[in-house]
Amino acid sequence: MIAISFLSLWNDSLYAQEKGDASLRKIETIVVIYAENRSFDNLYGMFPGANGIFNNVNGKLTDCNDFKQVDRDGVTPLAYLPPVWNSVPPTGDNSVSSVNKLPNTPFRIDKPSIAFPGGLMPDKATPDLTHRFYNNQMQINGGKNNMFAAWSDAGGLTMGYYDGSVMRLWKLAKQYTLADNFFMGAFGGSFLNHFWLVSASTPTYPDAPAILKSSVETSGVKLTLAENSPVSAMSGKAVYVADQSVTPDGYAVNTLQPAYQPSGIPPAAGGNSQLADPTKNPLPPQDFKTIGDLLSAKGVSWIWYAGGWNEALKNRSIINNNKSSNFQTHHQPFNYFKRFDPTTAAGSEERKQHLKDYSDLQKDMVAGTLPSVVFYKPQGNLNQHPGYADVMSGDTHIAKVVHELQKSPQWKKMAIIITYDENGGFWDHVAPPKGDRWGPGIRIPAIIISPWAKTHFVDHTYYDTTSILKFITKRFELEPLPGIRPQAGDLTNAFH
Repeated sequence: MIAISFLSLWNDSLYAQEKGDASLRKIETIVVIYAENRSFDNLYGMFPGANGIFNNVNGKLTDCNDFKQVDRDGVTPLAYLPPVWNSVPPTGDNSVSSVNKLPNTPFRIDKPSIAFPGGLMPDKATPDLTHRFYNNQMQINGGKNNMFAAWSDAGGLTMGYYDGSVMRLWKLAKQYTLADNFFMGAFGGSFLNHFWLVSASTPTYPDAPAILKSSVETSGVKLTLAENSPVSAMSGKAVYVADQSVTPDGYAVNTLQPAYQPSGIPPAAGGNSQLADPTKNPLPPQDFKTIGDLLSAKGVSWIWYAGGWNEALKNRSIINNNKSSNFQTHHQPFNYFKRFDPTTAAGSEERKQHLKDYSDLQKDMVAGTLPSVVFYKPQGNLNQHPGYADVMSGDTHIAKVVHELQKSPQWKKMAIIITYDENGGFWDHVAPPKGDRWGPGIRIPAIIISPWAKTHFVDHTYYDTTSILKFITKRFELEPLPGIRPQAGDLTNAFH
């Protein structure tokens, strides 16, 4: 009887899995929209029912003492939040350079205060904040999340958040599913997290020049401080011996430029116009597996669409130019791989098939000819990145893209995942789960939109960026990428 019971349970389990997989196959188009540099608390800390800054029962801070930041000794609570030291964009009278002596708690950026007499509205850009591999781990401080102000180059700004209810994406999150336990795949910035989005791996730079390598303490997670570095965060931003792009053992973790155009490195004088000048230390082309490789091997169509792609190939002036569409070359991960070498016939064909412009996305949405897997990267001025973009412009743009997708002939069998590459240096109160050397890092927003998604739902399942890869892998029955974290969910809890 016991054997029969176990057999019955096993058969029931198989049936449930087959039924679940069959339901998942009803989704024929997966769209991933990748915005920039916002922690969960920064935009959704006030979201009803979510694990945010506020206790959503009484609308008050849960316990300010839990959120207090400490000084660089890791022990002493800051008397108040330090000022902003880095450069400030032209935001007029409400410039955040005036942040000074704010209480040592999270604060509303968009609310009138001692620091901001009129409040700095989300349609204005704040200064950028440091968001790099080692700095992020130093801010997390072993999961206490209490050294963000100490190690930020933007002082107390790191503790700022918005009332996100003014956003169109907030309204979509209320209508569909908001994941409030979703973490960025890797510590640090956009460069590394774009690699983790498409490969769950960290790029390597064998024989990197010494000038590109960071100086790190024996702990492996803290940068070596320079002798002239201020002891206290109240005296100025930290100074490091070497906060560079490559780890001492040759992994590329902070921004480096691709060897292929469009690149932040121009072609060499008299050299191939399709390549970056090799004397300027671009990242050597990578050759490990990506989700694109696995999709292609299985015959599943896919495209990376990028705002400004075509223009950047023709006009270098828009690259990293915050007075224009501001194309960001380090947000284009596939352009770092040998498979897309534009100087070879095979690479040119791969680029033609898989690396396209936002204008192509617009046409494919209307025509109902989107591939099975879509990645969309908005151009710089529409990606919500602090420093060179505001919250609302990107919010309006991404919501418009979602609206167009919902009008597409493919909508009825579509799943849209809107998330962010990383936290952008903004604080979040939830400690990242234990992972591996590379992450996961800080909690970020993620919204799941689909005819099959649960409605008016906050999903508390643990996810990180590799969960997107896990979802795609499960749906199309692909070979799993080795870096995908087994403990991370596969997003299916967000669906009926």
